[in-house]
Amino acid sequence: MSALGNDLVDKRPQGNASISAKKYLNQDYEDLRSQCQKQRKLFCDPHFPAESKSLGLNELGPDSAKTKGVEWKRPGELCSKPQFIIEGATRADICQGILGDCWLMAAIASLTLEKDILARVIYPEQNFTDKYAGIFHFQLWQYGEWVDIVVDDRLPTCKGKLLFVKSAAQNEFWSPLLEKAYAKVNGCYENLIGGLSSEAHEDFTGGIAECYTLSKAPLNLFNIMKKALSRGSLLSTYISASTEEKEAVTKEQLVKKHAYSITDAKQVQVCKSPVELVRLRNPWGHREWNGAWSDQSKEWDQVSPEDKDKLAFSADDGEFWMTYADYIQRYSKLEICNLTPDPLCDDNLGCWNSSQFEGAWKVGTTAGGCSNFPATFCTNPQFRVKLDTDSQCDKQCSVLVALMQKDARQAKQKGFKGYSIGFYIYKYKGKPDVCLGPNDLRRSVAKSDFMTVREVCQRFNLPLGEYVIVPATFEANQEANFLLRVFSEK
Repeated sequence: MSALGNDLVDKRPQGNASISAKKYLNQDYEDLRSQCQKQRKLFCDPHFPAESKSLGLNELGPDSAKTKGVEWKRPGELCSKPQFIIEGATRADICQGILGDCWLMAAIASLTLEKDILARVIYPEQNFTDKYAGIFHFQLWQYGEWVDIVVDDRLPTCKGKLLFVKSAAQNEFWSPLLEKAYAKVNGCYENLIGGLSSEAHEDFTGGIAECYTLSKAPLNLFNIMKKALSRGSLLSTYISASTEEKEAVTKEQLVKKHAYSITDAKQVQVCKSPVELVRLRNPWGHREWNGAWSDQSKEWDQVSPEDKDKLAFSADDGEFWMTYADYIQRYSKLEICNLTPDPLCDDNLGCWNSSQFEGAWKVGTTAGGCSNFPATFCTNPQFRVKLDTDSQCDKQCSVLVALMQKDARQAKQKGFKGYSIGFYIYKYKGKPDVCLGPNDLRRSVAKSDFMTVREVCQRFNLPLGEYVIVPATFEANQEANFLLRVFSEK
């Protein structure tokens, strides 16, 4: 695939910690730490201060009952010997606090399963002893580039206890500090309330997230899940429900509209027959499924002691097994964030071409929207791509298109809920550097759903040739910046 009329930017997910990252807000970790050591003081972040505005304006505002009595304390004020990581970062290090960010907690729990990716995000060599200056840093993927985010270690507490995420070990602090870094890039802690785990998955990997509706699950979905987990993909899931049913608990102890991480998928032998099992984790660190294959169920009596040990099935930690059949019957959506666009491909992006475009919808020029089609729709930005393959035999090409609106979460506390976004794909038959007009846009070859989410991602199978992708908001005159990523088979 080649990109025409735009600079091709290839920022593929990498599997090591050596990715060059932009200094977020021009804050350099090494310089700031060195300055603090010379001045013999602990770092206080001027860009994310230990003040009420860093918590939020509404639900976590200064007059909120949830923030009454909040004090910002450093780990050394909460315990005698704080540590960044104790014996490796694990899923047990993530116990959700009062903040409604289960989607982020589920994503962090999944992240702990992939040590190489985790090491890139959290810099595990950080500590509270060697050159300690009250400053830590983390690396996140943000809208097409990796950024290095600095935070001080003042954390919101109430009555001497952490207000938000905490580890099962009271003196371990990598998870609340990572949550703070994520709150910083998104404006405040309150802006983390509510979301999809796939958003955080992409921010931890730079990968591509796709969503499966489990009522329409493909026949090979269990194999896709197993392959994805073995390859380092991050998986999460949830049960759809109305707003009134949020966090309602079923009789089987499953929580509705609540993000779970999927941490394993295995087959076990029972009476010489294979049983497909899925392991899930509730980020609360408690409340587990109580049906078949739950921690104390009789089904485990039919499993060999060796398999029991491998599957670690009996800890009371919010993690549990259930059959794949029970899983797809009870859960609604599965999100898989892959490091490659092909859920069954081993070769990262080696067998795919990638293009990345940045653009903006601006009122009066490029915010044509989709609802007034095609009159103003033709003013939306247009991006040309050429689909081709290395094989002379292929006449079609699998292509994955992902459209992401920028900075919607940062504006949440001001009441902004994001725009409904999507895109159309057209066969290109014009001249170079000539945009398609209203008549050209009447018949598309493919289009996405329009949804109010951070990113709309859909897969298509298209004949080889040149195409124009037109990203749009559904309504006209809505301003936003966006990132368009296009992946196609070589």
